[in-house]
Amino acid sequence: MKLNSKTIAAIDTPGRYPDGHGLYLQVTAGSKSWVLRYERAGRERMMGLGALHLVGLAEARKRAHRARMLLLDGLDPLAEKQAQRAVKAVPTITFKQAAKTYYKDHADKWHAKHRFLKSLEDYAFDKIGHMDVAAINTDNVLSVVKPLWSEKNETMVKVARRIATVLDWAIVSGYRKETNPAIWKGRLALLLPAPASIVKVVHRAALPFAEAPAFMEALRQREGTDARALEFTILTAVRTSEALGARWSEVDFATSTWTIPGSRTKTRLPMRVALSEPALALLRGLPREDENPHVFLGRFTGRSLGENAMIAVLREMRPGITVHGFRSTFRDYCAERTDVQNHIAEAALGHRIKSEVERAYRRGDLLEKRRALMSDWAAYCGGAAAADNVVPLRAAQ
Repeated sequence: MKLNSKTIAAIDTPGRYPDGHGLYLQVTAGSKSWVLRYERAGRERMMGLGALHLVGLAEARKRAHRARMLLLDGLDPLAEKQAQRAVKAVPTITFKQAAKTYYKDHADKWHAKHRFLKSLEDYAFDKIGHMDVAAINTDNVLSVVKPLWSEKNETMVKVARRIATVLDWAIVSGYRKETNPAIWKGRLALLLPAPASIVKVVHRAALPFAEAPAFMEALRQREGTDARALEFTILTAVRTSEALGARWSEVDFATSTWTIPGSRTKTRLPMRVALSEPALALLRGLPREDENPHVFLGRFTGRSLGENAMIAVLREMRPGITVHGFRSTFRDYCAERTDVQNHIAEAALGHRIKSEVERAYRRGDLLEKRRALMSDWAAYCGGAAAADNVVPLRAAQ
């Protein structure tokens, strides 16, 4: 016999009172609520539909009907209800919010004028910035990078990599459960042309290696952090961003080693740099600030020297020459003035081994062999090996 408002009001004895098709009014001491009884895989299940003071008879029947429709479709209504609660429990955040949070949380690793956030503001925020990070898929990522993939390939590769970084952060932070749609291998690599097939190699203007000793002598005469940063960059043959991002905590004077974290290297792997005596002496002579962890101090508190500072020094000394070009100067020196093996010179430049097979078998970083090479390079830059008829006897094998 179906329930009605009068019988419901009159019931006060604890128990379950049927309304039909598995719907019951459950009465306990001091409370009344609705439950739906059903069987699933031969087991009885009871699903709560709400307290009587919140859910009336008509609404209880509607909820019971919806649950029975799920059973008709082969679904367990209680399991579906629990799944919906789990989804609601997952916090949400937009891509723009996630990117800014990640950038802020890692503020100590960005050197001045780093374009991580700026590139996302320029190319990604207007298309996916408003989206929940959990909803972003491969098509959304392609909408950002594909239109400019050929025209601005180098920039779009960085943008895609930075989107992938933000989404990785979202995954480990619990905002996203899906796999990362912005990774290159197995995702974008299947949908976009390889960068190597698009980008035309542009060689940066480099100083002829034979002129390096005279240039370094003139550079040492200049005062200022900008000149010391350029001198250090040349002595270590590292990239501009790697040098400007250097922190005192990364330098080990006891072992004459500077370890660049993978977050600042092009290969995304940590790199140990062998520091020659001139490079160590340069570091010891630099000023320090308690509130600034950077080796090359910028004008603003807590920030590093800006990338334009070294460029400005070069413009005054040798217009047309680039900071990055000194890596080519170093490489030419290795080929012309030493017997060093090619893979050691490439390791000194922080280049990734192209062959996957070779990478698998070469686990070390050749630090001690690179140490000998960097000492010879520093001696050459200091003028000790400047004569055309002098060839360093030390050969790093």
